[in-house]
Amino acid sequence: MGPLKGIRVLDLTTVLMGPLATQTMGDFGADVIKVEAPEGDIARHVGPSRHAGMGPLFLNANRSKRSIVLDLKKPAGRNVVLRLAKNADVVVSNIRPLAMARLGLSYEEFAKANPRIIYAALVGFDQSGPYAERPAYDDLIQGGSCLAYSFSRAGLRPAYVPSAIADRFVGTAAVNAILSAIIERNESGLGQKVEVPMYEIMVSLVLGDHLGGLTYEPPLDKGGYARQLSPERRPYRTKDGYVCALIYTDGHWERFFKAIGRPDIPEADARFTSFATRMANIDEVYAELGRILLTKTTAEWLRLFLEADVPAMPMHSYESVLEDDHLKATGFFRVVDHPSEGMLRSMAVPTRFSRTEVTPDRLAPQLGEHGRGILMEAGFGADQIDEMVTSGSLWVPAHDKTDGIWPK
Repeated sequence: MGPLKGIRVLDLTTVLMGPLATQTMGDFGADVIKVEAPEGDIARHVGPSRHAGMGPLFLNANRSKRSIVLDLKKPAGRNVVLRLAKNADVVVSNIRPLAMARLGLSYEEFAKANPRIIYAALVGFDQSGPYAERPAYDDLIQGGSCLAYSFSRAGLRPAYVPSAIADRFVGTAAVNAILSAIIERNESGLGQKVEVPMYEIMVSLVLGDHLGGLTYEPPLDKGGYARQLSPERRPYRTKDGYVCALIYTDGHWERFFKAIGRPDIPEADARFTSFATRMANIDEVYAELGRILLTKTTAEWLRLFLEADVPAMPMHSYESVLEDDHLKATGFFRVVDHPSEGMLRSMAVPTRFSRTEVTPDRLAPQLGEHGRGILMEAGFGADQIDEMVTSGSLWVPAHDKTDGIWPK
């Protein structure tokens, strides 16, 4: 039913950036075939799990996919992927390009098999620069893109955002690029290679906020958006916890001061008079707000902000967000019965479509569980499949009529 129904994706990605991109396409209706190495995606082993190889990081980035295990270092495994590509629309890889070339799986090889293929290479760095072949991980990209440095500009120690923000943002950017290429191919009839570099995309993300006066030549300052870098920009402590509030516009401040019985403050204190004066004194403005918010409980402030139409949210924990009234009402979290992992909490696809509804019905796969079916769809006979299992080019799990042991 999803808007990408009819699109087939060969997913040669691991860990997070690539799998998130392909999961999004699968959620939107694409048929995603995840090609895994004999040891499986390393993300299978991150976090607590009921069974080996089915950890939560993997479960939450690989639904809406089928899994096949191929040894791409063997000619038969490589040939299977190229054969699958003949009926695919997109190939997505986050393996370094030189490694893909050594495997005989460069864009040129896929284009020979299918001239209409969209080949998305999710890379660490633009391949025309000196960093081209360097390894790239979320932590490194956060550092190189000025994200870690931004904490020091806010008066803190340099730090990484405690989330794989680069992987996740670039994965989303990859979906945009892939779908753009599909739209163009529908006009031209031709495929193409799409390169999605983590480093450049994250630099553009961070400096979109913080290039500041460095936008100009010669520079007007050393860069940085003062409000975002204020050490006082944080969840505010209340009598019994924390609250997140953004009192931003003149209207917000006017209603806030009226709600607390101090409508005189903008006239009495020049720092609060206008947007410009608040921005010029942002550290002091936020510090004063912090002192005010200590006078009531979190629930009292949330009620006051709601009545005054001032933006505010509770500061949730990983556990309390599960009980958020809004997320409950929208059905964002639901408990599903996974065939091998039992009852799991799953998150909905956030995007809503009025006509082509998206409702994922395929949970994250066990390693290689769809291998036989995928190959039979592609025209392989049972004897050919058994031969590949025997040779070590293909692995299928025990419940798929083999012993589930990868040949040594």
